[in-house]
Amino acid sequence: MAKKKTTKRTAPKPKLTPRDKRTLGQLTELADSVVTAARRKRDPKMDIPTRALSNVRYNRTKKILEMGRNTTRRQLFNLSQAKSFMQTMLVASGTRQLIDEGKTTSIRGLYYLLKHTIEGTKEETFNEQSECDPVIEDVEVLLNSLREELHLYAQKKGDMIGDLVLVDRGDTIDCSRMGSGGYGIPSIVEPEIIQFKECQAKFVLHVEKDTVWQRFNEDKFWKTHNCILTHGAGQPPRGVRRMLHRLHHELKLPVYCLLDNDPWGYYIYSVIKQGSINLAFESGRMAIPGARFLGLRSIDY
Repeated sequence: MAKKKTTKRTAPKPKLTPRDKRTLGQLTELADSVVTAARRKRDPKMDIPTRALSNVRYNRTKKILEMGRNTTRRQLFNLSQAKSFMQTMLVASGTRQLIDEGKTTSIRGLYYLLKHTIEGTKEETFNEQSECDPVIEDVEVLLNSLREELHLYAQKKGDMIGDLVLVDRGDTIDCSRMGSGGYGIPSIVEPEIIQFKECQAKFVLHVEKDTVWQRFNEDKFWKTHNCILTHGAGQPPRGVRRMLHRLHHELKLPVYCLLDNDPWGYYIYSVIKQGSINLAFESGRMAIPGARFLGLRSIDY
């Protein structure tokens, strides 16, 4: 009896968002520049904006930190830079694969995806994750893209509760009905993932610690004062800062920060308000110059 022919089913190609298409275009341009240089028998190179205090300036008009124009050149045929050049291209290739397949992974997941022994040698592409993380940031700043646009996410830190209804990957979530745990703010909160549906809250109260957030939630502070209550477990991660930015600019909600009266509390406030040195290239999408400090200060005494 003749065997029936089986046809292979190929997975449908994921639908790319306009942002995905833009990021893919930038990754392709990066790869093309290396290929073009090789064909012309020139040293492939890339100029990466310098992520250091010396290359950060405060824009007095916008009231945020911005990255300057200084760059660091990375060349393939420079013995001291060859490995970092290879690692940069590896990370770019790995993120392109994620976008092509419509998948996301953690920065640790990307490290494991890219880590292997280079064929014909005993050399590892990455020895530790601490070696991979700065290269991911290099690719971010090189492409002028958020990590989340590269389909990478960090560990979730931060919760939110209040009179807000949102849609998260197609699921409608009422943040006023999330119990004692609240809605966990994900690492990726871009408009393609999360859309705001209804909001009756009048302002956002961001507190420093989860213990304070738990007390306010248990006492229903957010309900009594009609606000959205958030925390970032200390120094707020990117997802929390981006969510606060969106709530402030898209829903026009004032942001008040209830933080400790100590250097760490003021540092957290400065990061929320003006941006950080490390992410100065993304201050426009994260910093909230209109954020206000709420609480006792040394000067009040």
